[in-house]
Amino acid sequence: MDNNFELYTEETELLKILAHPVRICIVRGLMDKDNCNVNTMQACLELPQPTVSRHLQLLKGAGIIKGTRKGNEIFYTLSNDKIQKVIQVLFED
Repeated sequence: MDNNFELYTEETELLKILAHPVRICIVRGLMDKDNCNVNTMQACLELPQPTVSRHLQLLKGAGIIKGTRKGNEIFYTLSNDKIQKVIQVLFED
């Protein structure tokens, strides 16, 4: 047994951020589409835009996604390979 609690704390924080159905849906959607803007996500999720933006802010703050500005829009992509692997394991058939 390893008592490297600092490492476990970092990984646990990532899992805490991911532990919401909307955020998992966003990550899975980005795995399928590679990139997406908030308006497209909002229409797909059928949630208010501020709600989607708040989830994106949490994912971005945790380093799970990143945003790239193109004109007036920000397109989001996954930026954490570990999280992508976790989602793949959770939803493998």
